[in-house]
Amino acid sequence: MSNINDQQCNLNIWYFQSNEVWDQVTTIYESMPDWIGFTNGIPYWFGKEDDDVFIMATVEPSGLSFYAQMSDDDWSSWIGRFKLKATKVLGFEVGEPEDGFS
Repeated sequence: MSNINDQQCNLNIWYFQSNEVWDQVTTIYESMPDWIGFTNGIPYWFGKEDDDVFIMATVEPSGLSFYAQMSDDDWSSWIGRFKLKATKVLGFEVGEPEDGFS
């Protein structure tokens, strides 16, 4: 059985992006595995905070922020897939600002 850990990631999808970009981000959200929808404006995958495994995202001044509880391997796979899709759809390389992505 895989260990469930807290996961976090900020991406260089900034809060000041245009509505067109955020519409595209919503399309990416919906295309990701185990999408369950929005609750009070917050997107969720797999479950919600009361569940053992979940992913949620919020828009922060530091960028698009993900918080999750899941195994390290499952998280790496899922967020890696999100970054690849977002890069393709949004037309710029999506990654973590602390890794040099601006």
